[in-house]
Amino acid sequence: MYTAPDGTTYYVVDGHVHWWDASNANYRDEKHADGWIRCFYDYHRNLSPADYVWPFELYQQYPEERMIQDLFVDGYVDKAIFLPTALTDFYTNGFNTTERDAYMKERHPDRFILNSCWDPRDEEAGLRKLEEEAARYGLKGVKLYTAEWRGSSKGWKLTDPMARRYLDKCAELGIVNIHVHKGPTIWPLNKDAFDVADVDDVATEYRDSLRFIVEHCGMPRVDDFCWIATQESNVYGGLAVLMPFVHARPRYFAEVLSELLWWVGEDRLTFASDYALWSPRWLIEKFVDFQLPDDIREQKGVDLTTDAKRKILGLNAAKLYDLEVPAELQIGAAPAPAAV
Repeated sequence: MYTAPDGTTYYVVDGHVHWWDASNANYRDEKHADGWIRCFYDYHRNLSPADYVWPFELYQQYPEERMIQDLFVDGYVDKAIFLPTALTDFYTNGFNTTERDAYMKERHPDRFILNSCWDPRDEEAGLRKLEEEAARYGLKGVKLYTAEWRGSSKGWKLTDPMARRYLDKCAELGIVNIHVHKGPTIWPLNKDAFDVADVDDVATEYRDSLRFIVEHCGMPRVDDFCWIATQESNVYGGLAVLMPFVHARPRYFAEVLSELLWWVGEDRLTFASDYALWSPRWLIEKFVDFQLPDDIREQKGVDLTTDAKRKILGLNAAKLYDLEVPAELQIGAAPAPAAV
């Protein structure tokens, strides 16, 4: 949790974290594996405060103890949600697999929420694996990466017939939180395969059974995301990638966040560091201190209040995953007196 200088304490759920292995030893396709992690590193280096930029070799493969320190000791995080990304065409043992994340969950059971992932191109075998994982791990969510390459295939859509079978299976198994990467591309994947349009159709079809957390809010297609989310009450916005702009380009951050607040509302936005792309400590500190500029607040008719920050930083994700939040950290709890 994070206690601000004014005494307000925030319950923090980091809604999007990874424990990846992008070491040279794990490269299967050297060209694309190396290009992928270097593209990640460019995001990290260009949007982070200088004091938080890592050496590239550490960024490729960081140890367990570093992740625990950054998230839970230094980073104010109460719970962190694993969103795996397989990329088995690029990395021999995968980039960030469910199995790798499960090791960390087993070591720190009270810290992490373990999600899995699926790909409709795995067909019947993938459906059986999903059932097995749901039984083993008690899954409440999955991460979907529609632009992932698989052999000659360079992506898939949520509306594909086989994808609908997987969504049906999620509904049947109670895996209700469907996190979908719909945002900036990462080299060498194709931007069009991350188009947010297919969320619209499945959100309507599964309105009563599934929730779609659109990671990155469709960036750079934020307008498309907003038009979909405003009419689909089971669509949420994950703020991974937008968050670091609070430092790198605060005016841009204010413009995009105000649009999200106006269209989607403060009850359906979730904080995410996208660790290890960025570290939660500075994101949380800067977000709590951040105020919308007067002209944007007046023009849009929205504000980033303390209650809105509480919801975004943790309370919204806590509801999605049925987490027990201490009463004193709920909306309406009186802040403690500021330290003198």
